[in-house]
Amino acid sequence: MRLRVGITGQSGFIGQHLIRLLREKKEDIEVIPFEKVFFENSDLLDFFVKKCDVIVHLAAMNRGDETTLYETNKSLTTRLVASLERTNSKPRIIYSSSIHEEKNNPYGLSKKESGKIISLWAAKSQASFVSLIIPNVFGPFCKPFYNSVVSTFCYQLSHDQECRVECDASIKLIYVEKLVEIIFQQIKAENVSPRVLVECDAERKVSEILAQLLRFKDEYVIRGIVPDLPMQFDVALFNTFRSYLEPNFFPVKYFVNADSRGALIELIKERIGGQVFYSVTRPDAIRGNHYHKRKIERFSVISGEAMIKLRRVGSPEVIAYQVDGTNPCYIDMPVYYTHNLANIGKTDLLTIFWTNEIFDKHDPDTYYEEV
Repeated sequence: MRLRVGITGQSGFIGQHLIRLLREKKEDIEVIPFEKVFFENSDLLDFFVKKCDVIVHLAAMNRGDETTLYETNKSLTTRLVASLERTNSKPRIIYSSSIHEEKNNPYGLSKKESGKIISLWAAKSQASFVSLIIPNVFGPFCKPFYNSVVSTFCYQLSHDQECRVECDASIKLIYVEKLVEIIFQQIKAENVSPRVLVECDAERKVSEILAQLLRFKDEYVIRGIVPDLPMQFDVALFNTFRSYLEPNFFPVKYFVNADSRGALIELIKERIGGQVFYSVTRPDAIRGNHYHKRKIERFSVISGEAMIKLRRVGSPEVIAYQVDGTNPCYIDMPVYYTHNLANIGKTDLLTIFWTNEIFDKHDPDTYYEEV
């Protein structure tokens, strides 16, 4: 029997990552479509609620006028619970609350009171309910100036804007990929606790986050060096930073040291090791059509003509780069972008690849999807 999962706020930052993960898992799960207009139409909301075995309640306003934010978040939850009562539905509710619920601010209070509204319904209805107390979430595609200081700094640095630390607080951070894995486990669990405190990946002062991102920009963007990334948190932060670079940042031309003997080209400068390999691709052949969630990967065409295409998972927009070995350059693959490499020339295509990980067939971090 298929488990039917509905996600309010599924077009938002966490929602998009959760839907992608559910599709990757290839479990017997059906995602029930949801649109924010459902909150304005009781018939549509009732139809949605009745179809769900599990509802992940992510929909919320994170920033804006304090009164509007508080009222909006409570209203969304009140409307959801009213629909559950009208339809006598009893799906498991997984509610995304926040560590800010203990703070005396409109956002924190709205999350805390919304959790109480659902908890009272669950107790009365004898329904399954879990409130996830979530740290500050960061990751690729997070909306700047809205969701996270990390996304704001990444956007500003990648667009040559000034960054300022307004309040040098210490913040607890969790990478979005880890969070959606936790939500998935709550979806599949036989029994859930009513309150789960989600552990953070790291705790950093705002100034420390900015300093690390400034180092990423200096080394990677300006000097062409892949920086030292000693912990998985650092890899996640670096991949988040890379996701805010505009597509026209690539291809990056190599510096060619040429003299009477020929030419010498440095392919990569990195501080983290990894693996280098190359491929020979016959004319008209295509490689790839997959994406990675954590790997840093570089393509360097050194002979022949190639078309390299990328598409962000969940988006129809395709980015295309036409490159050849006579103009040496590199393109780094962003995480969550499916990509392929096609030989568009009449001779063999020779490509050198570098990744920051040695390939592990038991954990390849490779997810197949056509560009």
